[in-house]
Amino acid sequence: MSRFRILFLMASLVASLGFAQKTGWNLDKAHSSIGFSIKHMVISDVTGNFKDYDVSFKSEKSDFTDATVDASIKVASINTDNDKRDAHLRTDDFFNAEKFPLITFKSTSFEKVGENKYKITGDLTIRDVTKKVTFDATYNGSIKAPWGATIYSWKAVLSINRFDYGLKWNKAIEAGGLIAGDTVNITLNLELNKPSA
Repeated sequence: MSRFRILFLMASLVASLGFAQKTGWNLDKAHSSIGFSIKHMVISDVTGNFKDYDVSFKSEKSDFTDATVDASIKVASINTDNDKRDAHLRTDDFFNAEKFPLITFKSTSFEKVGENKYKITGDLTIRDVTKKVTFDATYNGSIKAPWGATIYSWKAVLSINRFDYGLKWNKAIEAGGLIAGDTVNITLNLELNKPSA
């Protein structure tokens, strides 16, 4: 074999290794949810969720330290079990779903900080504002499914200030405080199927 051919094969091998793709896992939306809660009238919580979303999770290492996460949520799918309130949330007072139809998150690091505990840092975009945030995540374990795939369960939580993202509507109450609180607590419960090799 000529020296040129050997060099060419070595270069091709290095290139293929360098551009190898991480394994993509499939989101099981029937057993997943993206929910949130916010204070109402200071003393109670209102909860809601998004019905239409997608999460891409890729990893090769068994400890997930190389994992990447990309998520997108369709704002128009917001649901708080109150049609009038949901319609208001889609307006410019809050999300402006027509102009900014997606909420997105793209991870920049996936750090293991304890037994099954992780810090997932990345860029969260709501409306036209992007800020770096860190989810506190828990890996709940995995189990082999009868059809061959391995099912992985994750829970991730995050609290943000809605005013930081231009969700500006607000009214004060006579007793003090706001009708709708400033802190939004976000909870992701995700089931991911890793295809069999």
